[in-house]
Amino acid sequence: MAIDKEDLAQIAARLKEQRDELRVQIHLATMEAKEEWEELEKKWQQLEPRLAQAKDGIVETSRTVGAGLEVVAEELGAAYRRIRERLTGS
Repeated sequence: MAIDKEDLAQIAARLKEQRDELRVQIHLATMEAKEEWEELEKKWQQLEPRLAQAKDGIVETSRTVGAGLEVVAEELGAAYRRIRERLTGS
């Protein structure tokens, strides 16, 4: 699946929004959620510059790079949803 500049921008914006919302709520979280949050922050720190770099330079390698970034972004999104569920009790 080819991912273009717009797709990456949308993925990054969606993840950043989820991350920002959770950051506000994380102080109420359980220790387990806090530990998971710390691990996610490490992944985010690695992903964010790669997203920005890929967004500006997508060309022929977009399928490979995009697929890898998409997997990491999906993992982060799923983990953010798990934390949100713990925080809201849903």
